[in-house]
Amino acid sequence: MNTALKQWKEAATLILAAGRRLGADSLSSRTPPESGAAARSSRFDYDVLLLKRSAKSSFMPNAYVFPGGMVDSADFSSDWLDVFRSFLNCPGFGLRSVSQPAETRPPIFGTNRLKLGSPIPGEVALRICAVRETFEESGVLLVVPKKEEERLINSSQDTFCSRHHSEHKLRGDELSRWRALVNQNPSNFIRMCRELEVLPNIWALHEWANWLTPSGRYGRTRFDTAFFMCCLQEMPSALEDDKEIVRFQWSTPPEVLQSYQARQLWIAPPQFYELSRMCRFPLLNDLHSFAHQRATEGCDQWLPVVVLQDEHHISLLPGDKLYPLDSSSRAEGDHTKDSPLEDPPDASELHRLVMSDPYTITLQITVKPKYNHIPPVTEPALAHILKSQL
Repeated sequence: MNTALKQWKEAATLILAAGRRLGADSLSSRTPPESGAAARSSRFDYDVLLLKRSAKSSFMPNAYVFPGGMVDSADFSSDWLDVFRSFLNCPGFGLRSVSQPAETRPPIFGTNRLKLGSPIPGEVALRICAVRETFEESGVLLVVPKKEEERLINSSQDTFCSRHHSEHKLRGDELSRWRALVNQNPSNFIRMCRELEVLPNIWALHEWANWLTPSGRYGRTRFDTAFFMCCLQEMPSALEDDKEIVRFQWSTPPEVLQSYQARQLWIAPPQFYELSRMCRFPLLNDLHSFAHQRATEGCDQWLPVVVLQDEHHISLLPGDKLYPLDSSSRAEGDHTKDSPLEDPPDASELHRLVMSDPYTITLQITVKPKYNHIPPVTEPALAHILKSQL
């Protein structure tokens, strides 16, 4: 656990994209938006999993989010050394190395966990957290049978979408039992992997982004969250836990954005930004290929800085001409500004989300993304994509 960042709780989120069959039986396997409309024909051949948080949640109640949650000490437990013992001689437990210099890595990825008392590398523990939280919240269990260890060790990475493994074919009651146990105590996830002889499929998760919660936006708790991308060939079954999560939904990125703009559901700015990025990839193969190739480049730490202009909330991101330059203190300071934005926007060095109300976001981006990432689709191209879904 990274105790150096006092204002934030470390967390991990999984953007889960799954291919869908385009035949007659595909309609029953996906959940249409909350409007109840039938699944539309689409040039997108995959859906994204979103979960609706309970109205009683202390953090972003009623919001639709990607599965994920707070890092637990069990994710860094030395007991994982036994589960991953075949990978202990592989750097990073067989994960590919990242070329980003250590001094520019976001602290959530770059912190030396061994100095904090954990033998589990941060990039491994964060992926364990993402897999565990996805199982707790949605019932989707991303695991690899132990008997596939040799293939994983000998292969740097699969060249196609990582499969959703269900070798053990757990009965519904057995899956529910394990899910309840893991929800009660995250350390039971280690026990489950041992007894079922499976490994959390950390190799299917690709580093994607790092978002931090701005001050005063969604409650007192602030999160430093690692975002991962995972592409599955087929859509797994999912089931809400009726506690933190009250509904799940499989939809294409444009469908989600359409429902958001129609005020049928609410998503936070990071979800809007990342779904707009995914709009550039109508095909799952292309999304997976990009995520797989780009993941070793690294990523930026993004702490939005919220300012006011003409009654609009503007969320500034790194690279914007008005973003604070004191990047060394971002992780400890509070940069949210109550004063109006004085410098009028122009066409240079913009990286911001302009929010006129909770359901209306406009992206203004002229900067080139770092680390070979891709920018979101912005207006008017985004409007054209959304219109094509009608």
